[in-house]
Amino acid sequence: MPRTMLNDQHWSKLKAILRNFNIYLKSNLRNFFEAILYRIRTGCPWRDLPEVFGNPNSIFKKYNRWSNKDKLMKIFKILSENADLEWMFIDATHVRAHQHSAGIPNQDISKSVGGNSSKIHLAVDSHGNPIEFIISDGTTHDVKVAPILVEQLDLTDTEIVCMDKGYDSEILREQIKNRSAKANIRKKSNTRSSNDHMDWYLYKIRHLVENTFCRLKQFRGIATRFDKLKRNFQSAVALACIYLWLPL
Repeated sequence: MPRTMLNDQHWSKLKAILRNFNIYLKSNLRNFFEAILYRIRTGCPWRDLPEVFGNPNSIFKKYNRWSNKDKLMKIFKILSENADLEWMFIDATHVRAHQHSAGIPNQDISKSVGGNSSKIHLAVDSHGNPIEFIISDGTTHDVKVAPILVEQLDLTDTEIVCMDKGYDSEILREQIKNRSAKANIRKKSNTRSSNDHMDWYLYKIRHLVENTFCRLKQFRGIATRFDKLKRNFQSAVALACIYLWLPL
């Protein structure tokens, strides 16, 4: 019997959310979640799933349908509604794309000297819990994707949005300011402007978003992208975020 990840408390909380989507709670639904958690935890091919989870082809087809309808993303959004949004921290991380994930165009996989890669652009709350993310190709600069991510965030109750100096952009600062929040972004050393605007305490605790990346990359299927389709990899990241929220 393979090691499972959902205890009864986790499943009880998740089951209550699934009712909001009119998902029929079949007897094997928990087994389905355990199967896809096992797959992203180990990074194994779908066909190598242990028999105890059921037919691998049926599990993959169901996962593919759920990804097409963004069901796991919607569950993640419901769980993240409890986030503490006083402060937000944004950063990005590279994810190496396995050679088996390549071959389909326009799936946000790009090739550089280091090989195929994608990026996860992530926003976390004041406690380091994930609240929003975007998947992009691995060669696009972070500052080009950041405005899209900020646009998706609810900054109504947010005082400060904190990013490192890689996001040094007056356009980005203005966008955050127009949303009634303050941008805590360090300016690069080659600029003539000073950093008098900085809250250095918050800048130091940017490690919260790095800690979340470390927790997400404990899943081998997140640390390395094995999915050909962007939507399937996005669902895998959403499921990992769901798992981080369930104990809270």
